[in-house]
Amino acid sequence: MKNLYKRFLVLALTVLGMLTLVSCGSDVPPNRVFSVDDLEGKTIGVQLGTTGDIYAADYENDGKGSVVERYNKGADAVSSLIQGKIDCVIIDEQPAKAFINQNPELRILEEEFTLEDYAAVVAKKNVELLSKVNDVILELKADGTLEKIIDNYIPDKTTGETVPFTYEQKVTEGDKLIMATNAQFPPYEFYQDGKIVGIDVEIAKAIADKLGKVLVIEDIEFDAIISAVSSGKADIGLAGFTVTDERKKQINFSETYAVSKQVIIVRDDEAIKEANSLGGKLYNNFIKEGRWKFLAQGLLNTIIITIVSILIGVILGFLLALVRVAHDKNGNFKVLNFFAKLYVTIIRGTPIMIQLLIIYFVIFASVDISKILVAIIAFGLNSAAYLCEVIRSGIMSIDEGQFEAAKSLGLSYHVMMKSIILPQALKNVLPAIGNEFIALLKETSIAGYIGLQDLTRGGDIIRSITYEPFLPLVTVAIVYLILVVLLSALVSWLERRLKKNER
Repeated sequence: MKNLYKRFLVLALTVLGMLTLVSCGSDVPPNRVFSVDDLEGKTIGVQLGTTGDIYAADYENDGKGSVVERYNKGADAVSSLIQGKIDCVIIDEQPAKAFINQNPELRILEEEFTLEDYAAVVAKKNVELLSKVNDVILELKADGTLEKIIDNYIPDKTTGETVPFTYEQKVTEGDKLIMATNAQFPPYEFYQDGKIVGIDVEIAKAIADKLGKVLVIEDIEFDAIISAVSSGKADIGLAGFTVTDERKKQINFSETYAVSKQVIIVRDDEAIKEANSLGGKLYNNFIKEGRWKFLAQGLLNTIIITIVSILIGVILGFLLALVRVAHDKNGNFKVLNFFAKLYVTIIRGTPIMIQLLIIYFVIFASVDISKILVAIIAFGLNSAAYLCEVIRSGIMSIDEGQFEAAKSLGLSYHVMMKSIILPQALKNVLPAIGNEFIALLKETSIAGYIGLQDLTRGGDIIRSITYEPFLPLVTVAIVYLILVVLLSALVSWLERRLKKNER
């Protein structure tokens, strides 16, 4: 009990320290970028895989010290700009305006970086769908619906006002049209009242109506959308995609439906930065519009994935370990041992994120399967490889004399392992199994790469809505920390229970 009390005392102090850091500001360097000509020799922030990334790459090898920092989300790049880690951010105009509205200490340079056209993406092999998507976009342009959709989200340059209009999907039952997007790109796709809305969403609804299908939206990482569409995991991709020659090699583009431009966001030295109270930040990040539900659902998914994956890992790892031990001691199962060693080598030699993406986009490319199930399979198979070696080392650590004594008593191999060897091995490796459980819990944070809403992804969604990076990140870290403390306490309790018979 004392140890548990100490752990929670440390946890409480850690939480207090994190909240203190959130409430404190820090000095940032003055702005150094005033035009496109000033980009040379500066540190440029972009969102990975976007047009800004493509054009900013030209500065990387200019020989003048220019550096391009790539982020998975535009909000992360903007956060780094606010903190002074980078000099500017190159991003699309409309998302840039949304960032500026939330962060008055930033401003957009009047000089545009480049113009671009937006279009939907469809798989190369899906020519029929591409034709239908084009027909819908041309129809929306001709009857004025597209203009109404855009005017609802983008204010008029003269009046500064929007014209209310919402496209309501008419088809509510039947087959699905799966749209892959990255809902952190307002006003084209973003979260509002817990739902994904925006210009691209309403265009997708019209396309779904034309096909007589129900629209289903998959929110995934931007740089994974083209892979999802190409592999058949999604039918279309809409996320403010700019038409480029390089992308045309991998995917087909529809008719363009919007014209935008890349702009440069910099710090505004003249703006007065007003720090929000901690209470206001808590309300904005978690209470308003029930945003805490993103974390609650993500936490539930994380716990489900972790528990089921560790069960798979223990069972499969135990079987693999028995095969390897039987071969090491008696030379049995030569073929099975070969494949067991090969499996362990491949899984331990490749990153879990790559394994997850391969299972989702390659192995189950044409299979309609739950993303939670995909994550469970990926993490379970990964954990099995590590637990195999953990359990094997525990069995091999038992003195050889005990094996010989069991044989001399006439005990079968099955009885010997069950009654003598495994109980001792389990006590020896329990801390290592507990560590694997903890590591697996934290590894599930990459599940968002396949569009699964885990705990980390829940925090990312909140950040994409509020543009407040600190509190969501700290809260997610605290939740993970609490789970790890509880797991560590559970493992310690089991260790004490198993050691009672030694007294």
